[in-house]
Amino acid sequence: MKGLSYPMSNPQIPAHSKDGWPYLFTAWVIALSASLGALFIGEIVGQAPCSLCWHQRAFMFPLAVLLAIASFRGDISVRFYALPLAVIGMLIAGFHSALYAGLIPEGIQPCSQGPSCASAEMTILGALPLPYLSLAAFVVIALALIGSKSKVAS
Repeated sequence: MKGLSYPMSNPQIPAHSKDGWPYLFTAWVIALSASLGALFIGEIVGQAPCSLCWHQRAFMFPLAVLLAIASFRGDISVRFYALPLAVIGMLIAGFHSALYAGLIPEGIQPCSQGPSCASAEMTILGALPLPYLSLAAFVVIALALIGSKSKVAS
């Protein structure tokens, strides 16, 4: 259709770039690590995730698959699909982190029926809270995707 511009046909947005590959690969490694960590905690350790963890998984798991394919193909255009997933996941993780930190009143906590987000079981090595790790993973993935765009543009 005339007038529409798609990333694959727009010469200003290269679909394949070796310059952006390290950013995609970094984003994929983080998404894969977060996904495998969530599966390990849930399936091996047997710790049931709260409802917010489930929602975050719904955005992290597809990122692991999309970014794997894109990084091995060198397909920078994946950022158009992956960045919205990372940003929405980051918003959910930010809300979850605010709950964990006690910034949100107890009356609106969605974790009341499942495991508590404030318990010691929600930490890695007794010091790193899972909601904060999830937020950090989404933030770094989003920054890597944005970095891949700026690296291609320069």
